[in-house]
Amino acid sequence: MLESLFQRTTPIRVQSDNEFLHAHKDHEFDQIFPVAISKLSACHWSPANVCRTAAQMLASEPGAKVLDIGCGPGKFCIIGATTTQGHFTGVEQRAKLVRVAKNVIEKNHIPRVDIVHGNIQDMNFRDFDAFYLFNPFEENVLPSLRIDYEVELKARLYTDYTAHVQQQLLRMPLDTRVVTYCGECLEIPACYVCVKTAFTNQLKLWVKKHPSLDYAYEAAHADNENGVPARAGGMVYA
Repeated sequence: MLESLFQRTTPIRVQSDNEFLHAHKDHEFDQIFPVAISKLSACHWSPANVCRTAAQMLASEPGAKVLDIGCGPGKFCIIGATTTQGHFTGVEQRAKLVRVAKNVIEKNHIPRVDIVHGNIQDMNFRDFDAFYLFNPFEENVLPSLRIDYEVELKARLYTDYTAHVQQQLLRMPLDTRVVTYCGECLEIPACYVCVKTAFTNQLKLWVKKHPSLDYAYEAAHADNENGVPARAGGMVYA
């Protein structure tokens, strides 16, 4: 599904690690990661130009605290921290990917980045101002996207994690920002409005514009087969 969005290319190395951090082409930037990880980029990690645009949307002010949900090897966080003045935190379940991300960050002395080895259900959303989601739970319902066997995948987890994120976003204050890339955006509650899009509407900036409805009420009115509370979309302003 996601693999069809991007063309795989033969890796071409640039001259130094510092250049990797500022490369605009994915086949160059991704060489900052081990080969086995960079090969997954076309399907699982956000394209570099998408990362830059999303980071600018989310870190609208210096010091903005951004959480990347399912950060993988930290690509979005690394690009965000090197192109904005925001502070980026990534949460990732796979210990191997966490180690890769931390190694890159430490080796290149990248500031304002934290990578957490953990589950999204253990994160306090109130510690952050903005959030990034690139289909973080889709592996659970599309076995062909499985990265490895380090973590358990179940269809029920897709429902549970999606509902959890939606519930937490409901509790956030007005003007909270969320950027989604691809996917159905089921994590986004009805009180958020899509105010900007990019990359042929695949990238969306959502802002909480209305007071939250009671979560139990939204859950009771879910209308999708997975049991995830349905998102009532707002108007889109390109």
